[in-house]
Amino acid sequence: MDYLRFLRDNARFLAAGALLSFLSSFGQTFFISIFGGEIRAAFGLSNGDWGTIYTIGTGASAAVMLWAGGLTDRFRVRALGLIVVGGLGLACVGMAYAPSVLTLTLVIFALRFLGQGMASTLAIIAMSRWFVATRGRALAIATLGFSLGEAVLPLTFVWLKQVFDWHDLWVAAGVFCLLMLPVILWLLGQERTPQSVAQSNSSTGMDGRHWTRQDALRHPLFWALVPALVSFPAFVTAFWFHQVHFTEVKGWDHLSLVAVFPLGTAAFIGSTFLYGWLIDRFGSARLLPVYLIPLALGFVCHWYAPTVAWSAAGVILMGLAGGGQATLPSACWAEFYGTQHLGTIKSAIVALMVLGSALGPGLSGWLIDGGMDLPVQLLIYAAVFVASAIGMIPALNAARGRLTTA
Repeated sequence: MDYLRFLRDNARFLAAGALLSFLSSFGQTFFISIFGGEIRAAFGLSNGDWGTIYTIGTGASAAVMLWAGGLTDRFRVRALGLIVVGGLGLACVGMAYAPSVLTLTLVIFALRFLGQGMASTLAIIAMSRWFVATRGRALAIATLGFSLGEAVLPLTFVWLKQVFDWHDLWVAAGVFCLLMLPVILWLLGQERTPQSVAQSNSSTGMDGRHWTRQDALRHPLFWALVPALVSFPAFVTAFWFHQVHFTEVKGWDHLSLVAVFPLGTAAFIGSTFLYGWLIDRFGSARLLPVYLIPLALGFVCHWYAPTVAWSAAGVILMGLAGGGQATLPSACWAEFYGTQHLGTIKSAIVALMVLGSALGPGLSGWLIDGGMDLPVQLLIYAAVFVASAIGMIPALNAARGRLTTA
């Protein structure tokens, strides 16, 4: 089935996944961080203080995700999607009117839990469960919402900040989320239930069976992938979160850095479709050890970067790795552990990834306050990516053998 026919036959389902992934942008670090300077000024926060608040709010959302992620195994995406997106809209409005540091922490929790956590999880779980033979392509198309958000929102809102008060921009984001509720309802008007999908599109994992979350947590493959899957959001989030500090250290205008972000988005889109096709053809196991290498090279470029052009190259390399991050892990869980309990399994890894994204800004903020600027940190993070990629190879080879036998 070619892409055009695949798109035509599954347009509403794919559009729903892409819309949910786009709306998750309002709870993603790349969006929240563009207001970092204004938030720190409004509440009198240092880089370390702001990073700590972000760590607390995001860490709490990771803990809740362990429970909430499993709801995708029991309820329709349509019902959960309306609740999640509605709550996300209210959280955006809450950011505009947060009166204290405590309220700010609660708003960060809501944005991270509903945006990065639930909205993105709903999109990915839906694609992984609804599509089997074409799972890679479905994931690639659904994650275009992430790409669109990263390409359009930072540049647009950094420009809008020059015209409108930043509080009003958060209200506008919240209103937009609420306006998307009837669109989600229409797109998923004939949505299949998890039970019907399990009957018609079920796929098993290793040893020809469906693995529960308890089984997966006892399996070495799960933990072999954790360093890679946690370090990616932890340190990429740290880069986006402290981008204002990064430009100050480099002596650049913030808008000049944001202007190259669409290059990374273009690379992300291309690599997402490439990985989607490769997953359907070769499976995820052969590809997982490779996708972190461009990220390591990208961070080296940012560390060196005497000009914005070098950081543009770094952003492009980050985009190439991002396509793998957006598709490979989700395909891996379905491929090796089956789809029947995919929601609860995915919620565990999402919780760890969200925890990583919580620790990254806090750690890097403390290091900045301690005198280690972000560019120097990025060189260390690059080494972590390489070590994580190498460390997963033995477990992947062993798991592939059991999958082949099954």
